[in-house]
Amino acid sequence: MADLPFALPAPLADRLRTVADIEGKIPRVLEELGRLAGSDVGLVDVPAGPLRDRLAAGAASVLDVPAASTLRIDAPDAALDVVTSLWSAFHGVDRAELAEVDRVLRPDGRLLVVHDYGRDDVSGLVEPGAPVYGAWTRRDGPFLTAGGFRIRVIHCFWTFDTLESARELLAEAFGERGELVGAGLKRPRLAWNVAVYHRLRSGGAPATLLKR
Repeated sequence: MADLPFALPAPLADRLRTVADIEGKIPRVLEELGRLAGSDVGLVDVPAGPLRDRLAAGAASVLDVPAASTLRIDAPDAALDVVTSLWSAFHGVDRAELAEVDRVLRPDGRLLVVHDYGRDDVSGLVEPGAPVYGAWTRRDGPFLTAGGFRIRVIHCFWTFDTLESARELLAEAFGERGELVGAGLKRPRLAWNVAVYHRLRSGGAPATLLKR
């Protein structure tokens, strides 16, 4: 289950949650794109916690959808207004997954898929070449061509109290790469660009790139 882009041991994940997007940009944009308030919402593999609470606040109903190798949503046809996932699902475009989402969405329903976008400080914490930072983000990539998605890029931050606390957590959580990123910081904040790939039921309009 994921409400962060990285799988970390619980104590480190808890510390990262206290610094990641403290401005709340991600839930605000998901609300803007999906109109979650008053809607019937499916959350795919989203764990209990502050981010889930904020996404669920004001929703007419919330259906928790477990992660699975084959996506199955335990809902009747045309039962949901929004399906949302955070980092752990929809790794590329799978026609069977999109068909299952379209089955449960109402005619004007939306699918919101959150992944990292890269071109930021946070992407320096992982090995280069990951598709999440490359093929997925390109105009000729799977989301923006075969998937019929649009993309909203959110400029977020990991914000720490001090440089020392930033460097400590980065080193503990990400080892040598974390040490290198921490050593290059001039202030206790990492730039973090997050992509929301959003799609109307059955594909919607052509892809465009939007930044926020």
